[in-house]
Order: sequence, then C-alpha cells, then structure tokens
Amino acid sequence: MHDFLKSVVARLLRLEAMFVVRRYKPKIIAVTGSVGKTSTKDAIYSVVAHDAYARKSEKSFNSEIGLPLTILGRPNAWRNPIAWVENLLAGAVLLVIKRRYPEWLVLEAGADRPGDIRSLSSWLPIDVAVITRLPDVPVHVKFFDSPEAVKEEKASLIEALVPGGALVLYADDAEVERLRHRAPGARVVTFGFSEVADVRGSNMHIVFEEIAGAQKPVGMSAEITIDGATEKLAIDGALGTHALLPALAAAAVGKALAKPLPDIIDALRGYEPPKGRMHLVEGEKHTVIIDDTYNSSPAAAQAALETLAMLPKGRKIAILGDMLELGRHSVDEHRKLGALAAKSATILMTVGFRARDIAEGALDNGMKEDKIFQYEESEQAAKELEEMLKEGDIVLVKGSQSMRTERIVEEIMADPSHAADMLVRQDEEWKKR
Repeated sequence: MHDFLKSVVARLLRLEAMFVVRRYKPKIIAVTGSVGKTSTKDAIYSVVAHDAYARKSEKSFNSEIGLPLTILGRPNAWRNPIAWVENLLAGAVLLVIKRRYPEWLVLEAGADRPGDIRSLSSWLPIDVAVITRLPDVPVHVKFFDSPEAVKEEKASLIEALVPGGALVLYADDAEVERLRHRAPGARVVTFGFSEVADVRGSNMHIVFEEIAGAQKPVGMSAEITIDGATEKLAIDGALGTHALLPALAAAAVGKALAKPLPDIIDALRGYEPPKGRMHLVEGEKHTVIIDDTYNSSPAAAQAALETLAMLPKGRKIAILGDMLELGRHSVDEHRKLGALAAKSATILMTVGFRARDIAEGALDNGMKEDKIFQYEESEQAAKELEEMLKEGDIVLVKGSQSMRTERIVEEIMADPSHAADMLVRQDEEWKKR
C-alpha cells in the first residue's frame, strides 16, 4: 500500500510540476553525472543567483519526487500524509493563481533505476544540461545491466535540451567529452584541468593556515582560465580536486550564459561546499576531520584517499564504510580501495560487512595488520576512534549513506552542539533511523 500511494503522489507531483513549468516558463539548468552532482548544482546556483531570481534543488532532491518538489517549491513531507496533501494543494494553487516565480531553476537529476532520467527528459525542457564525471563503476550500478547502461541513462538528459540550448561537459573524462556529438545543435562548453577544456583549472593547491601553532588545511586554491583571461579562485572549507570541479562547472555555465569571468569569480565567492563532501570540521584534541560522509562510490572514495595522500606528513586515519549498490563489482572495488588506503593512510578503520574487503586489500598491499581495525557499526568505530585520537591527526571519514558514518564525525568533532549545522542527515526523520 505504501508503494502504491508513493507512486500516486509521485505522478501527481510530476503532473503539477510539468504544468508549472509550462505556465511560468523558467530557464532550467539540469545537472547529472555519477560524481559531484550536488556540489556542482550548488556552485551553479551561486553563479546564476548572483544577478537573477533563482531556485535550486535542496540538499540532494534529485528523484522522481524530489525534483518536482523543487519545481513546486515544496519541502519533503517524509511519512506525513497531511503534509503531502498540503504539497499537492500548494502546487494546484500555483497553477490557478499567478505568483512570483524564479527566472531560473537549477535542478539535480539522479538515476537510481533504469528510466529515471529518460522519463524526466520526456517532460522537462532544459536550457543548460551539465554532465559531470561518469566513472567506470558508478554508484547504483547494481540496478542496471552494466556500467555502460548507467552512463547511457545519464546521457539521456541531453534529449531534453531545447533548440539552441547549451551542453556543459567534463573534459577530463573521455566518456563524457564524447557526448558532444549527441547534441549537434547545442552550444558545447567543456570544463576541467586538461589543456583542451574551454574552462580550465590550473595551479591547484591546498591552502594552509596557522591555527593553534600548527599548519592546518583550510581549503583549496586554483586559477581559472576562460578565453585567455585568468582569475584566481579560493574555495574555503573543503579539500581535494572535487572541491574545485563544481566551481569549474559553474564557470562553464557562466561562459555558456555569456557572463564575464570576473563576474563569475565574484559570484563563486558566495559558494559554500555542501556538508559531507570533503568538508573540513575541527576535531577534538586539535585534530582535523575531512567529513566525506554524504555517500560513497569507488571514484569518490578514490579521490578522497588521493587527497589524504596530498596532505603533509603526519598520522592520517582513514575510516571507510561499505560502498553500496555495486552489485557484482563490490568485492573488486572494495579491495582496490584497500590497496589505495595502504598507500594513503597510517591507520585504516573499516565499517560494515563489505568493507572487510577494504581491509583485505590493504593487507595484501603492505599495510600492517596492527594498523587495521574492523567494525560492524559506526557507533562502535566512533567510540574506539575517540580513544585512539592524538593531537595533529588528520581523519578522513567516508561511507555510503546507509552506513551513517556522520555519527563518527559527530562523536569526535570539537563541538558536537554544531552538528545540526555542519553534518549531513541531521533531520529528525534521519535521527530516528
């Protein structure tokens, strides 16, 4: 019965959203890919909203229900049937009574199951389609016939482009760059760190500040070049290449909309990296936490460990939870991650049944057994980690959503009273799970 009612609500919301788009005719930017969708969506919003009335998907509203809710400007009602009725009534009112409506919508499009994005493309006219990285083994591959099927589902977003629309592609991924031929009439703008990118990042480095007598990482810096002009950009509060790629994608959207580079950089100064995505959190005992707990996939986990390896010498602790929905690729991908952890971390802690393969991969690649600790639950790992911490430690925490690794961050952060503002999944509905 629950699934039936959910299906009915989803259909009604989609119908209302479709007619709202037809009535108000906003310009629409849609973001998809298998890595960095939410961060990219937020960065693009910073650029667009700088000089226009815009709305973006809240958090990671990218599903058959979440995306229509964004279009209608309504919140997630979770399991409250009265609140769902209120959402539907509000959508109806929006259709009947003309209201002030955003000029731009910045939407995130996810693909948990086959047909998710293709269905979206059948009713949503998109002015700018943005495709981020499409790695060899993406998250949610479990529900598709192959990784190629996931990539094809994401690429189907291009079919929704309006005539004369723009296609923004990640140049450093050959699979993505080749998609330009799918939109012969579109204006194509690429972004990345490679020389061929239309919007290119270079001179990337980690920014450090002296805090309590020690050099600690506080963000990332890079130069952005468009059409021969170069400007410096700093992103505070997050680490790694993936902290900068959303800004490059947003700059590419700015170029597609004919915005000058100085204006784009000025707008991006208001961009705050999303919580739980390589986000820096002050830890107890004067430690640094890299909070990457929103979700996990092979490509994202690899990038997180590579960032950990970039940091100065010192004790580095990697806490890695299960990566879910990988299907037959699960064992191999977890073991590969363990091999990388052996090179990147001083201490490895794994959380979950599947993550045992991370530990095996680390052992097979030279990490000593007394440096590897395995746990079934995040709460147990958090308590033992707290006792293990020493001043100056850098702690990377990452795991798939269901592993609830944000509870580890909450346990060891310097001021847990700020958890609601700094960590993911702090809503009451999540707290009950």
